[in-house]
Amino acid sequence: MFGSLAGRLQGIFRQLRGRGKLTERDVEAALREVRMALLEADVNFRVARDFVERVRGRAVGAEVLQSLTPGQQVIKLVHEELVELLGSREARLDLGQQVPAVVVLMGLHGSGKTTTAARLAVHLKGKRRVLLVGADVYRPAAGEQLEVLARQAGVPARVAQPRSDPVAETRRFCGEAAALGCDTVIVDTAGRLHLDEELMAEMVRLREELGPRETLLVVDAMTGQDAVNLAEAFHRRVGVDGFVLTKLDGDARGGAALSLRAVTGRPIKFAGVGEGLQALEVFHPERMASRILGRGDVLTLVERAQAAVDEQTLRDWERKLRQADFTLDDFLAQLRQVKRLGPLEDVLKLLPGATGNRLGEAKLDPRELVRAEAIISSMTREERASPEIIDGSRRRRIARGSGTRVQDVNRLLGQYEEARKVFRQLARWQRGPRRQRPDRLPRG
Repeated sequence: MFGSLAGRLQGIFRQLRGRGKLTERDVEAALREVRMALLEADVNFRVARDFVERVRGRAVGAEVLQSLTPGQQVIKLVHEELVELLGSREARLDLGQQVPAVVVLMGLHGSGKTTTAARLAVHLKGKRRVLLVGADVYRPAAGEQLEVLARQAGVPARVAQPRSDPVAETRRFCGEAAALGCDTVIVDTAGRLHLDEELMAEMVRLREELGPRETLLVVDAMTGQDAVNLAEAFHRRVGVDGFVLTKLDGDARGGAALSLRAVTGRPIKFAGVGEGLQALEVFHPERMASRILGRGDVLTLVERAQAAVDEQTLRDWERKLRQADFTLDDFLAQLRQVKRLGPLEDVLKLLPGATGNRLGEAKLDPRELVRAEAIISSMTREERASPEIIDGSRRRRIARGSGTRVQDVNRLLGQYEEARKVFRQLARWQRGPRRQRPDRLPRG
């Protein structure tokens, strides 16, 4: 997500950084390009217009134009306004002291609502004792789907009977929560193919009778401005406390994420970023703004690594990072470990400086990992330790030995070189005279 927008913005800002001095005309031209990039990313036109006006009001002044690095100052202002647009700071669930604390999930069919209910249960597991409740009495097999996901998540579930009163059934299940030892109830409500009055009336009744601590609308990031229109309608009619934005790892252009809070005044609280039940993350506005501007997202990468990779491996990674000692054997070992963090191309994009080069654009699938292992295994120990000695004849031998093409060997070596550059850069930041926090990393 945000790939096209990030590429456009970074191109605009490269031109600004390349000029020693900026005029108001330079800033105006750049902001016109920024506005076009936002509109092409399917950002609400009023949101794009207001965003550019806020940046212009701060950028066209002596403090910026007469500074030593005016281009960097404009980029800093854009980053700050992006953070504000996305929500300023993360908005976590507020479950309070009420027992049980009820969380109601709403949304249309296909938005990922049922899966999100199970993911949220996994997210809360260990801190809360969760009961999943299925209130969809219309869709065939909706209850069975929720029960399967509940077993995978390791939490109990209760499902309303088909064609029963979903509000009365849900109220009864909430009353049983304490007896089951649960202090939190997550309600998966019925969806529809489109907005209709019957759906809205049922959601209003659920909210009025259950008095939930949190009412979250699950929206599909791939639907762009349709997601924003849906959010506006639900908030106006039912009232929502926040959003869960699903399929954020897909090919969506980013308009929904950049428009939701500005249009509704309610924050994005979670983002779905993969396929498994672990693929739900707290939405961090500042980290997302950094990704859009090509600065990477080291904090999210560290959190994923801590959850998926054992402590000894992390210590080994840190040693390699500090020493900038990164061989092809290390590259293969890390590809195997990084695979556990999610789709490899998404993980690589979290690294600062990866956007816009072969590392950030790598499209790696499981077969790519098998091919990489075969290629590296066909190398001698000397070649794996010192890849710079691999000339044309060696590449042909390695390709024959691994059952691949010379182009495959070249591509692997190119990706390795990009990865090594990133590790060298990270090593410099780690041991440099001014240790910088991840959220203050240099621009990529």
